[in-house]
Amino acid sequence: MITGSEKLTTKELSKAEELSGKLAFQQLEDKFMHSVLENDKKVIDSGKLISDAINQGMSSFSPDLMFEQLVKSYLTAKQIYGESIIRLVSGYEPDYIKKNIGIPEFQKELKEKIQQKILELKEEGFLLKDDTLSEKGVELASLVLYFEELDKIVPKGVIGEKASKKTHIYGEKEDSRVYKKGDRYRDIALRKSIKLAIRRGHGDFGGKDLQVYEKQSKGQTYIVYALDASGSMKGKKIEACKKAGIALAYKAITEKDKVGLIVFGSEVKEVIEPTLDFTRLLKEITRIRASKETDIVSTLKKAIELFPSEHITKHLVLMTDALPTKGDEPEKLTLEETSIARSKGITISVIGINLDEKGKKLAEKIVKIGDGRLYVVRNLENVDKIVLEDYYSVG
Repeated sequence: MITGSEKLTTKELSKAEELSGKLAFQQLEDKFMHSVLENDKKVIDSGKLISDAINQGMSSFSPDLMFEQLVKSYLTAKQIYGESIIRLVSGYEPDYIKKNIGIPEFQKELKEKIQQKILELKEEGFLLKDDTLSEKGVELASLVLYFEELDKIVPKGVIGEKASKKTHIYGEKEDSRVYKKGDRYRDIALRKSIKLAIRRGHGDFGGKDLQVYEKQSKGQTYIVYALDASGSMKGKKIEACKKAGIALAYKAITEKDKVGLIVFGSEVKEVIEPTLDFTRLLKEITRIRASKETDIVSTLKKAIELFPSEHITKHLVLMTDALPTKGDEPEKLTLEETSIARSKGITISVIGINLDEKGKKLAEKIVKIGDGRLYVVRNLENVDKIVLEDYYSVG
């Protein structure tokens, strides 16, 4: 029982509490989680370095080879590794390296810096003895990606909700009613309870004054995020799409909707059935590497298999920069498979990154048959917002 003389305060969940509630890493110790929370630049840069390496298609680091390529041809090395990796592994700005790479004294210093950084990654367990990425390294990269995207999407919020009138404990706060045995304490409408007690002239309040929120359900939705990991997606494109996938998984699972994942290129590379396991999705999204051509027909077939047969909302988000390139009649087969998916209650949206005119026309046909939406991305900074907009339009 709470008396009127007591001060009532509410404490917001800290980022640490949010972290422990969302993530369950097996290899990464808590000290690294707290280092990221406290903006430890060294740890965060290590996570970014590993993440960037994966996005560039790398599975290992070879300090001697990297140094040799920088000395032999800076421009070629830049194309292979990207400026971010060169900066993070050496500690120098890329332009400074380009200007001084011909100086023997600088070469010696640069080689030592690269070797020292790789040694540090090994000592922390982020790289294995053979210079390949460890599972612990992938978890650190996942953690850094998670917080980069969370900081971007949470303060701004997302407009739009899906709701039915069926009450459900996981829905949105609506009207309040009298507290009943079995109600969750977190659903207590504290301000309404206090105001009601004051209006009634009570010095304290108990069962009859205590109000809880009625909630509304959105109706559960199953989302499958299909990400094109063909070679043309390497680098910044796949990084932006990964962050969008993380944003989708975070928002949808928060709403108690299930999210699945398909990673495709010349074949379906990775599949996760729709789940509420955010950590699993986060880690698999982080480890995606780009390679080879695009096979959307196999992706559609796999998506149909992943969705349950029961009558629920089923939606496929197809993220790609090209449509499609594998098979004898890829366009015809793609549209046929789209029709099959729609007949099974699956809607399909396409998010196209800089699609050419031919790709855009096919995408328009896919979303028309699939009863979804087409989004043509010109600015990679907006990919996560577009994915979330599509999510909130479903249902």
